[in-house]
This record gives sequence, structure tokens and C-alpha cells, in this order.
Amino acid sequence: MARIYLGKIQLRWCDACHAPVLSGVCACGAPTRPVAVTPPGDARPAFPDDIERVNRIFREHFGAALIPEGHIALLNKVPADDRMDEIVLGGAVVGAIRYFPDEHRWEPLPRPAAANYLKPTKRYVVVDDGAIPSILESGASVLAPGLVSIDPAVAEGDEVFILTKAGECVGVGRAKVDAATAGTMERGVVVRTRKNVRSICVPGEATWDDAVRANEPVLADYEAKSIRFVREVAEQNPRQPTVSYSGGKDSLATLLVVLKALGPVPLLFADTGLEFPETCENVDAVAERYGLEVFRVCEEEAFWKAFEESGPPAVDSRWCCRVCKLDPVGRLIDENWGECLSFIGQRKYESVRRMQSRRVWKNPRVPQQLSAAPIQQWTAMHVWLYIFREKAPYNPLYGRGLDRIGCFMCPSSDLATFAIIGESHPELLKAWDGRLARWQERCGLPEDWIERGLWRKRGDADEEEDSYN
Repeated sequence: MARIYLGKIQLRWCDACHAPVLSGVCACGAPTRPVAVTPPGDARPAFPDDIERVNRIFREHFGAALIPEGHIALLNKVPADDRMDEIVLGGAVVGAIRYFPDEHRWEPLPRPAAANYLKPTKRYVVVDDGAIPSILESGASVLAPGLVSIDPAVAEGDEVFILTKAGECVGVGRAKVDAATAGTMERGVVVRTRKNVRSICVPGEATWDDAVRANEPVLADYEAKSIRFVREVAEQNPRQPTVSYSGGKDSLATLLVVLKALGPVPLLFADTGLEFPETCENVDAVAERYGLEVFRVCEEEAFWKAFEESGPPAVDSRWCCRVCKLDPVGRLIDENWGECLSFIGQRKYESVRRMQSRRVWKNPRVPQQLSAAPIQQWTAMHVWLYIFREKAPYNPLYGRGLDRIGCFMCPSSDLATFAIIGESHPELLKAWDGRLARWQERCGLPEDWIERGLWRKRGDADEEEDSYN
């Protein structure tokens, strides 16, 4: 998949604090080093459910967990056919997990640095000392003559660790043959070594409170710039200020900035009727915590009416945003203020479209709303560290493996996300699949139309992107 560059990758690491840092110098005074994540590089914290999932995947495949307790871990989503997350530990990408929708399974993709944290008890090969230099220096494959032993669990196509007789990891790769076949070979490739660039990895325990302290200067700087932006936009556009609040992290960080810049402002919440229960609960919790009025619109009936006429929304036919969010919010603004200024949690690192977006704009479907993005330049790590610093009540769904919050059946979601939702909220997906099945039967669509997520893409012209984060 092509790499996507949406801006400078800000992620760096302090080996003294064992924490991610978003500037060249840590608050402790130590210089930081860049973390070589794949662009766009919008890494986020690995929450408890993320860590449990990563460790389960590695334990099932290699017999050992990857992420130890007490260490800060990050996940970085990279371009893939469905979903792949790089795993950062000790300031290095130590591996990744990749989802295969057709097989309903995750695959671990270790890098040599993973050996700093785990010792595989299965799916490994041991090579002769004479093979080590060529593997280390040029990424040479493991050939049959250099093979000392191979774990019996290794199957063709498996990811494996390449170890020395002393147990040191010299590489990782994919088995070209199974263990039984390898034992009979006198020549040929046993493991195709992956040519990973070796990176600095410095294990050490730390907490997210440590990470917040390490980033205090950069957080203060980003906060001050965003507060100044909010005040300038409000002064230049004297109309009712609001925050478009979705229950997601970006709109929460935006709200925190606006509260410091302007004080209490109303929240606009477009309840599509397809929200997670936790999202609605978070809206209420945030409103209560900060003493804010919520202006809520709900157009669930309009959604199902449009569904019956047009079928499910798709990535390239997102009528849902117009029907359930943009048009209702426009009516709400008309009824209450006539026009308003809405601060929105848009960030350029989310997508090419948002990277190209102006920081202050009007959506032609909602001309009475002037939108502004105070955190346009922030990465996900800025957002999370800021939320942690402010001890703000964020949506618990993030802690359960979801990296973006919106309608539970959003067509922009990958199938890995639907698999996670199927475990945590089976009743929601069951009801949605029932609706899809009736449309599938009505239109004579293929048998695998639902299972393969084919409903998510139609081929029509692209719709306006949702502006509520």
C-alpha cells in the first residue's frame, strides 16, 4: 500500500523517561530521537484492551506475550488492505498486527527489536553460526545448509524468529516450507528474511503520567496557540460560539481548549440514533462535568427512511452525514441562533481531505454555521496527552480497542473494527446485519455481500465528509 504523508511526523522518544515526546528535547532536558513509524504517523496510546489483543495474538503464535506490564506502548495505524497497526515499545517499532477479514484472524508481524521483550517458545528457527553474518549484514534468507533446527509448529507461510544457537535473535521472516519439509531439505530457502532496518530500542518502565510530564512544554505551547486561534476567530466573527461535540477524543480536546479561551459554550450533538450507548453517556458526562448546555438533534427515522429508498450508506455515498448530521444541525442553528460559530475537532493527520481543508470554513449545506478547527495541527498523541493532562472524561470505547468514535456501523470503518464491535456490542451488529440482509434479498445481491463488507462501497460520487469529531 502507498504511504500517505499528511504532515511532519512529530513522534520522538526520550530514553531517560522511557516515554514518547513530541519535540526535540524532553522536559527532563534530555535530547529525544525520532521514532521511525510509517506515515502518516498518527500514533496513539495502546489501551488495556489493545495490549490484551496484541499479547493474545503474539502468545498464540509465538508462545510469549509482547508488551510487558508497566511499559508505555503505542499503536500506529498504517495503510493496509484492511487494518494493520504498528507496535511501538522502547522508542522502536517492534512489530505489527494485521487483520485478514476473509479468515477472521489477526497475524503478528514481529521485527527483530521484539526480541527485547519476548523469547519465542514456538515458531522459530535456529541457524548455524556461519549463516549469521549474511543474515545480519544483508538480510540473507535462511537456507537449508545453514539450518540447525526448526520448531515443529512452523507451517509454510508462518512468521518466524531467526535465532542463533545461543538464543539471540538475528532476524525475522516468513517460512517458505513447513517444519517437516525443512527437515528433509539439503538445499533451498527455508525462511525468507524480512529486511527490517535495525532500530534503537531502550526498554524501560514508565506511566502515562510520566509521558505527560515529559511533554509539558510542548503541550503548553500547542494549547496556547490553539487558545489564541479560538479567541481571534471569535473576535472576528461575533456570533454564538459553540462546540460540535461527538463523544470522540478530538472534539473533547477542542472543547477543553475553547473552555479556556472563551468559557462555557453550548454543545451541538448530532445523535444519529446509531451511536454507541457509551457515546451518548459521554456527552451527558462531559456536559455535567463542565456545566454545559447540550443542543441535541436526532434523526434516526430520517436515516431509516433514506435507507429504505437508497440502501445503506457507503464510503463513496455518505448520504448519512447529510441526512443525520448536516441538515438537522442546520435546522437546529436556525431555530436557536440563526447562525453560529462552531469549533470542530478536525485534524489534518486524519485524512488527505482534512489535511487540505482550510482551518476556518463553511459547509455549503450548512451556510449558517461557520466552522473552525483549533487543533488542526495536533497529532493524536498531542490530543491524548492533553486529555490525560486535563484528566478529562473521555469515551470508554477507546479503552476497548476502537480508535475512532462515530456511528457503530460507519462505512468508513475497516472489517477489523467491525470484528471488535461484534465482540463488545453483538446486539448492535446483529440488528444492523438484519437490515442489510433485507436489502440484500430485495436487490438480489451476492451471498457474501454482508460478510465481506461489500455494502461499504457503491461506486457513486463522493459525499461531503462528516465534520463532527
